[in-house]
Amino acid sequence: MDRTKQTFFQSYGSLVLLLFGIGLGSIFGIFASDYVHYLKPIGDIFLNLLFTAVIPLIFFAITSAVSTIAGDHRVGKIITYMGLVFLGTVVIAALSIISIFLLFPLQFSLPEGISEIALPEESLRTWEDSLVEFLTVGEFSQLLSRQHMLAFIIFSFILGIAALKSGPEGEHFRKFLISGNEVMKVLLTFIMKLAPIGLGAYFAYQVGTIGPQLFGVYAKPLAVYYLWGTVYFFVFFSLYAFLAYGKIGVKRFWKNNIIPSITAISTCSSFACIPANLKAAKGMGISEEIGNVVVPLGASLHKDGSSLSSIVKIVTAFSIIGRDFTDPNTILTAIGITVLVSIVAGGIPSGGFIGELLMITVYGLPLEAVPAVMIIGALVDPLATVLNSTGDTVAAMLVNKFVGNKLIEPPTK
Repeated sequence: MDRTKQTFFQSYGSLVLLLFGIGLGSIFGIFASDYVHYLKPIGDIFLNLLFTAVIPLIFFAITSAVSTIAGDHRVGKIITYMGLVFLGTVVIAALSIISIFLLFPLQFSLPEGISEIALPEESLRTWEDSLVEFLTVGEFSQLLSRQHMLAFIIFSFILGIAALKSGPEGEHFRKFLISGNEVMKVLLTFIMKLAPIGLGAYFAYQVGTIGPQLFGVYAKPLAVYYLWGTVYFFVFFSLYAFLAYGKIGVKRFWKNNIIPSITAISTCSSFACIPANLKAAKGMGISEEIGNVVVPLGASLHKDGSSLSSIVKIVTAFSIIGRDFTDPNTILTAIGITVLVSIVAGGIPSGGFIGELLMITVYGLPLEAVPAVMIIGALVDPLATVLNSTGDTVAAMLVNKFVGNKLIEPPTK
């Protein structure tokens, strides 16, 4: 009996503590919303620890995984299937919510005074400048900022290939990468022990500040997003896991997806979820060469939640100005925008503005629609992050299947 209790605590103890912290924070946010700003620094400290660790964690995870892949053809195979899975799931997400709006058209009016809200300074940048800054940096030191995360991931991936190609002369460097990856896993374990306190405090702030806004003038588009997003989360992710490995895939996915989901909804950052997702991918039985590549890249390039929110924003904007969304060309354009948004929208909090600007530019919408769209984007952020980040692990499971890997059996205790 004692052995059973010990095994249960070893397997679920961290989850129980985390849920307790989240529950306590939620209660505090609901009944003491005037004081949640005192708890925000505690949550920020935890997030800062995560963000500080995520840069070296991504570096060692990607470079060590790529540098130890057996066979040049396998690298191309992984990248090909990863791209197909990313694109396919994003398009499926967009088509699913488009069908909902075709069945239940949205009627939405612009709140008074909305046109008085000023646009951010980012709108002054050209698309050419944004593309260059998104993919590359001018100095090596700039790679170490999460503001240039995709450029850092690309650099890490290329460095991993260089280490793979270096032959015997690069053996010591490859061992360094593998060793560094193991050290970062231990560091992550230390940081995550603070999660019940850090995420509990941050969740209290989220509930206390964002919660009341959900019942305002944006209730209908938000209701559509949260209801269908929840359906997509449980139904579609289960279907993807089943497509990969049948019932065992579904069981493994949901058993290991709880902590990443809680991390996502409380931090609203895909990059903050990378450590939890990497650990979850390993628990699901996904090989490290797949998980360590797909999960970090997915944080920048794969966003099912952003796909859903992009369509909601477009439909909302069209409803505001009285334009018809049901035209086939409009819908096809919306899908194209959604794919681009899923790539360019950063994994940092409030990083979706570039997608909103793209939408306004492509459709030639009046600037009066932008603030309302931005508010929608901010209010759907918690669930969008959950779908974005946890979608990376089920994508990794699909890639793992398509390249011919079996799920690794969890170690027996």
